Amino acid sequence: MEKQTTGMISSNYRYREEKPVKSYLTLEIIERTLKSVTSKIGLAILLIIVLSCIFAPLLTKYDPNSPNVGPRFQTPNAEHIMGTDELGRDIFTRLLYGGRYSLGIGFAASAFSVLCAIIIGSIAGYFGGKVETVIMRLMDVWSALPQMLLAILISSALGTGFFNTVLALGIGEIPYGVRMIRAQILSVRSSEYLEAAETINCSKLSIMFKHLLPNVVSPMIISFTMQIGGNITLAAGLSYIGLGIQPPAAEWGAMLSSARSHMMIYPHLIIFPGLAIGLTILATNLLGDGLRDALDPRLRK
Repeated sequence: MEKQTTGMISSNYRYREEKPVKSYLTLEIIERTLKSVTSKIGLAILLIIVLSCIFAPLLTKYDPNSPNVGPRFQTPNAEHIMGTDELGRDIFTRLLYGGRYSLGIGFAASAFSVLCAIIIGSIAGYFGGKVETVIMRLMDVWSALPQMLLAILISSALGTGFFNTVLALGIGEIPYGVRMIRAQILSVRSSEYLEAAETINCSKLSIMFKHLLPNVVSPMIISFTMQIGGNITLAAGLSYIGLGIQPPAAEWGAMLSSARSHMMIYPHLIIFPGLAIGLTILATNLLGDGLRDALDPRLRK
């Protein structure tokens, strides 16, 4: 009885000791990320942009699609700090509301591609054999098409709009994530903790998603952050060529598209949307660099 009680106490003690370790590791990663100067700058820029878009009604009194709120092609002034466009719409207002579309597409497309890549890559890496061969050959064919060309084809087939644009961008990025997850799983597939899980008859799904993925998902977190800026750029490109989000909806790429015929005479029409896209890409890349350093175990003391 005494041995059983001692065993229970030691078991409970181990459980209590293991639980905070994970939380301490999470706090350490957050602390390391915030210690990086580049991460701080990237996070600050991204937060300013996101919060400005969320609270756009508090920052501007105009409607983004209302024409003739001021003279057409007005240059930046006290009333319209970024000027007005060819229809007399306030550019600052359209920039804030357009950021909702652009940022939403960037985050949603990245999340969709990362989620699909994790599922497909986990199956290929864990099961191996013919399953892995079939999946990876499909990924080879899939990635043979350039991402922008594939996005154009999908957008042309599905049509314009927010959700169709998210699908068009997300689908093109899946093969790269699949290869990344598969490579990570192959490096740890023969680890002792997986053999122990198999010994106690854990199901394959439980082993794959509960024991395996948490140890290989770090690169995908970094990839998710990096993909946001790229997806915003691709979404702007789709809108620029007449796909993606279409006028009169305010979206950064659509704003560039509508300004292309006037940009030589009125450069402010294209400067501010381009600056918004550039700053967002810079912020996500800086944040991704900081996450990469924080999640790298070789840099952890």
